[in-house]
Amino acid sequence: MKDQIGTKENPSQLKTPPLSSEYTMHTDVKDGKEVLVCTVGKTVLLYDYRCLADLHEMLKKHGDWIELGSADEQKPAKEGTVEAWGRSENNPVGGWYGLKKGLRGRFGTYIPPLMEKLGMAQVTHDAKGNKMKAI
Repeated sequence: MKDQIGTKENPSQLKTPPLSSEYTMHTDVKDGKEVLVCTVGKTVLLYDYRCLADLHEMLKKHGDWIELGSADEQKPAKEGTVEAWGRSENNPVGGWYGLKKGLRGRFGTYIPPLMEKLGMAQVTHDAKGNKMKAI
């Protein structure tokens, strides 16, 4: 799976769920931990690599569509969304999958399209209110 995500030299080219913005994603190791490196323009966000398997497992248990609910770290996430789960004390890591303080949010924007590319999930591509479910 990692080889499908890309490297720093050859990252995956992705689009946000509404297909309005482009960004790249690749894997790396930071402080001994496998990470997903998400580059949006000049902004670099880091997510714990295990979020892919953990989110896939949660989606399979949920069994139906779930709203993405993307939000910046400084804003509260809508309850019952992928974004809220990605920062919940009840998820497998007990908190944020985002690793860069101040830029830990937007989990619901950047992780679902990667999971769609990897064949792990379906994602809707509407202007607003996008959802995902496990494949």
